[in-house]
Amino acid sequence: MSATGQAKASTPPDIAARKGKTPLVCLTAYTTPVARLLDRHCDVVLVGDSVGMVLHGLPSTLGVTLEMMIMHGQAVRRGLERALMVVDMPFGSYEEGPEQAFRNAARVMAETGSTAVKLEGGETMAETIRFLTGRGVPVMAHVGLTPQAVHAFGGYRVQGRGEDAERIRRDALAVAEAGAFAVVLEKVPELLARRITEEIAIPTIGIGASPACDGQVLVVDDMLGLFGDFRPKFVKRYAELGQVAEAAIATYAREVRERRFPAAEHVFGDEPRTVTAGEAA
Repeated sequence: MSATGQAKASTPPDIAARKGKTPLVCLTAYTTPVARLLDRHCDVVLVGDSVGMVLHGLPSTLGVTLEMMIMHGQAVRRGLERALMVVDMPFGSYEEGPEQAFRNAARVMAETGSTAVKLEGGETMAETIRFLTGRGVPVMAHVGLTPQAVHAFGGYRVQGRGEDAERIRRDALAVAEAGAFAVVLEKVPELLARRITEEIAIPTIGIGASPACDGQVLVVDDMLGLFGDFRPKFVKRYAELGQVAEAAIATYAREVRERRFPAAEHVFGDEPRTVTAGEAA
């Protein structure tokens, strides 16, 4: 707790220090109300570029812009007090080189109040991660299946099987050595995720990886069941809110058509109604 009695906001060093301890809890958020719900339960709240698919109906994350990430980052910031906020750097905003990455990461942090950024890539991004962290920009790395490279991978396929495991291992070692405070491992075999988690000094956060990772992350809309037709193997549905919402919408539509809504209690009369002391209490 802080001197004011409020919960202390988490920092990248706090997250790094959780290596090998109680698993880190991470979920995505794109709006203020959802961020408020997550804040008391999550260690890390990620403003993911998955927002492009989840909220904007894009076919992949490739169409997400820096302006979109900043807008949603600002919304999430308003809902957080204690969880560490991390914002995804969108495709095309950092790959050109360290200078471009720093310029855009600095803008994201300045305009959203984010504590850290996340970028995809392993060995090829090590120089950029080192450049950013050396200039005060905390970086969460992301290796394995990197959605921004979906076309290069030929789809959302598991990465690191067989001889390809060494590539993913080298990527994880490279980002850890470059100064990342944590790394997301996405859609890699369990044994590989365990090996990497044991070998590197920073926390691993799994998504379709392994329970041996130092933490887990999911897209909040996936785990809440807001989309009935999207069920990847690595997602556990903790609720089926999509079904609940559709049933509520259907009931509303029926009541409107039957003139059952609005009812008398939802309508204003001609004369102002006096509120009694008991009702006010």
